[in-house]
Amino acid sequence: MASPVADVLVVATAAALAEEAANHFVEVAAKALTELGTFRVALSGGATPRSLYARLASEPFLSRVDWGRVQVFWGDERCVPPDHPDSNYRLAHELLLSKVPVRPENVYRMRGEAADPDLAAAEYAGELQTAFGLKRGERPRFDLILLGLGTDGHTASLFPHSPALREVTRLAVAAYVEAVKGYRITLTLPVLNSAASVLFLVSGGDKAERLRGVLGGKPSHAAPASMVRPERGTLQWIVDRAAATGLAHTRGNA
Repeated sequence: MASPVADVLVVATAAALAEEAANHFVEVAAKALTELGTFRVALSGGATPRSLYARLASEPFLSRVDWGRVQVFWGDERCVPPDHPDSNYRLAHELLLSKVPVRPENVYRMRGEAADPDLAAAEYAGELQTAFGLKRGERPRFDLILLGLGTDGHTASLFPHSPALREVTRLAVAAYVEAVKGYRITLTLPVLNSAASVLFLVSGGDKAERLRGVLGGKPSHAAPASMVRPERGTLQWIVDRAAATGLAHTRGNA
């Protein structure tokens, strides 16, 4: 089956991006809860989703999600303790999870503080297998995966030319990131591409050139975000006007 054509929505500001992303989140959640009885989402880190998490934790969005039936995962994590300023878990917990009635047992964080990142990645893969009821060789099908775009083209913790990009069997891996001289834990491309819905959020003029390349070119290890093309799902980009500079074939309210 052919990969989906990316739908690119351009909005005027970063604040409008958070609003549109929150609407998208609750709509996908409602659909999953109606059809499946649960909503499984993988969150992202970085600066861009901060405003989204704050919007989801406030009205009217807070009441539009049945948080008791939401299962929360992460696309990647830095190898730091959960209370560290760089922790993706800490970001989501402080801005969202501590403010909504999600069940603690439904929050599946990556153990970034583990002494052995490879073991932590394997343990997370095991948690995915249990939570999704997977048989050997099966991949989880997330209802929604949130992703961002780095200025170097990376997404999650899949960086340009990383060996992790060649992974075809494991669900999560520990990836050494030369730019930060350290390890991160990340879901793999096969997992990202098995999702029912993938949402990229991109903000800022410093992302414009890379965004044009990702959307306009062929999938490439030089820009891992270009390799995210869900096999049986939707691919949505919400970008602000600054990031959309020079883009063609978009829709929006910018």
